[in-house]
Amino acid sequence: MKRYLVCLLILLSSVYLQAQPLTSSDLPIIVINTNGQEILDDPKVMADMGIVNNASGQRNNFTDAFNEYNGKIGIEIRGQSSQQFPMKSYSIELWDNSGAGVNQALFGLPSESDWVLYAPYNEKTLMHNFLAYTISRQMGRWAANCRYVELVLNGEYAGIYVLMEKIKRNDARVKIAKISKNDISGDKLTGGYIFSIDKQADGWFSAYNAGAFFNAPVQYSYVYPKLSNIVQEQKNYIKSYVDSFETALKNSNYQDTANGWRHFADEGSFIDYFLLNEVSRNVDGYRLSSYFYKDRNSVNRKIMAGPAWDYDLAFKNADYCNGSDTAGWAWQFNTVCSGDFWQVPFWWDRFKTDTTFQHDLLCRWKQLRQTTLSQQSLYSLIDSVAALTSEARHRHFTKWPVLGKYIWPNPAPIATTYEEEISQLKSWLTSRLRWMDKNLSNVGKCALVIPPPPSANSASIYPNPINDHTTIKILSVSRQVMHLQVYDMSGRTLVYDSYQLVQGENIINLNTASWTKGIYTFRFIADAGKRFANRVMKK
Repeated sequence: MKRYLVCLLILLSSVYLQAQPLTSSDLPIIVINTNGQEILDDPKVMADMGIVNNASGQRNNFTDAFNEYNGKIGIEIRGQSSQQFPMKSYSIELWDNSGAGVNQALFGLPSESDWVLYAPYNEKTLMHNFLAYTISRQMGRWAANCRYVELVLNGEYAGIYVLMEKIKRNDARVKIAKISKNDISGDKLTGGYIFSIDKQADGWFSAYNAGAFFNAPVQYSYVYPKLSNIVQEQKNYIKSYVDSFETALKNSNYQDTANGWRHFADEGSFIDYFLLNEVSRNVDGYRLSSYFYKDRNSVNRKIMAGPAWDYDLAFKNADYCNGSDTAGWAWQFNTVCSGDFWQVPFWWDRFKTDTTFQHDLLCRWKQLRQTTLSQQSLYSLIDSVAALTSEARHRHFTKWPVLGKYIWPNPAPIATTYEEEISQLKSWLTSRLRWMDKNLSNVGKCALVIPPPPSANSASIYPNPINDHTTIKILSVSRQVMHLQVYDMSGRTLVYDSYQLVQGENIINLNTASWTKGIYTFRFIADAGKRFANRVMKK
């Protein structure tokens, strides 16, 4: 009998390991059991959740006791277009046994009941939201904190997820005044509010059309107070206040610093929001998942842009409406995709003609390009985030074998490895930043001195000796096609490619990780036939 039980345990263990590849991880492990219930889009269903998160440096074993959380949750599917994917994102709320919300700190983040489990399915670097929110926080704006975890759902390994803070009013998230149903007059009526531009028609419509193909008004949604809690007086107030902002922006004296749109809205927050959306070329930026908030007048009467949210289709991850291009402005979506129903509000066209806004935008850009938005800072951030999932990625991409495959809306070329995904992201970001350097309005006290065009084509390659990632800076006398050939000491060609150059500075990034030690010759051939070459070493 004892031998029979041992054999049975071995058999059950074998079956379990085949179905469940996660035995231990360097990431926290979240285990959710819905006890046979289907997870719906709405409403939340009650489930059990446990989290294994051992002390730093210790592995998290699937069989360890739950030590970060062990209790009830409400869970529902979240997202819109992402619901088509087999890997779902979820909203979770920490509950007590009766289904009432319970605040608790998770992973060192401030105590709260509402959280998001984001599924990075079609976004194969696994980091677009993580990246955007971190950049926003580095700019000095609150954005959701993120933690990577591995999820086991109803006994089945579900992959790498990103546990994120949900946009919510409290002192640790969106820090604005609390408003109750009884606050219907005076200063208490003036805030706080969170509202958004999105697909849900549960708020109000702008008094002004976007002016694109559909010529339809932008629609706003109540976020805080939510639709079930906000009273009519509060609805009237926030709509009237946003109407006043938009009317001031439409008026002829809109640039007046005292009586124009700045009386109602904070310029600095709109500039930072603009730069984050443009650096990431967020195809949904400005028109969907766009959040704004307003505190009480006695604290701050101005509408603030943000927090940042929903960047899975940013950073070149969209094969429509020029979403993967490094050139062009995301705020001009209405021109590029005039047939799309969800349009960008007229604000950004108006800001483009606001002299002070353009001056201040350039100054802020120059400041951030030396810090948060420098190539070095962004590359370091990408590498540090990628390192967080280095072990778990094998399990994730075994569960979800998406590498090398088209998953809507991935643009071509489709990277075949995670390392190629990261290389493409870095290369794209470098080109995007360079384009913005050249195309932001060069006006005001921070205007750049534009050097004359070079008198001859030239190239510099760095670092030298080269390492796994090599950057080529080409100075071109004109807009032209330049051919690049790279060959080693034996004459074997490693690279032969063509590039469309603009007049002046051009940046090309090469992945040279597979190159062996030795001397390499870079030969540049212009369309006109002129040639020059550089030699570099790899140690």
